[in-house]
Amino acid sequence: MTAIAFPRTLHTPALSGMTVDRHAPCAVRLIDRRTGQSHRINGSPLVVYTRNPEEAAAELLAGRDATVCEARVEPLTQGSRT
Repeated sequence: MTAIAFPRTLHTPALSGMTVDRHAPCAVRLIDRRTGQSHRINGSPLVVYTRNPEEAAAELLAGRDATVCEARVEPLTQGSRT
């Protein structure tokens, strides 16, 4: 995963320090801090695709222990077409 700087900072505590463009499409994943692995449901990683990563991260983290879980936001970029 490549770190990319965006113009707007997320206010979600687990995502402090990250910046994400509010209108850019993103993938938001729930990560177990103990293992560094994505949370899985029936063997498939839990991924939310959204243009509002702050809201998606807040919903994924609601009711979870912040010392165990974090939300990871990955911007989705289009590759060049040839």
